[in-house]
Amino acid sequence: MFDRHVAEGRFIRRELIEACPGAPQLEYRMLFYTLPGSEWRVDAMLALLSESGAWSDDRERRFGELLGYESWQIDYWLTHGRSPADA
Repeated sequence: MFDRHVAEGRFIRRELIEACPGAPQLEYRMLFYTLPGSEWRVDAMLALLSESGAWSDDRERRFGELLGYESWQIDYWLTHGRSPADA
């Protein structure tokens, strides 16, 4: 659906195809779309997703920031968004 917008320069598309960890015969594909000038977000997101260790509130905050959420929205999500009552 985004192809015409990419062709017209409204969005930048980046595709990555990688082998699945533990099953190299399988591949997975990641598609990223950004506004022109925001391509750096893709590299930052990939770096964040490749960090070792457990997912934390700090990483969740950085994830939200890369997606363009404001601090108050991320704060709300960290406080309320993951509770079973809000599911």
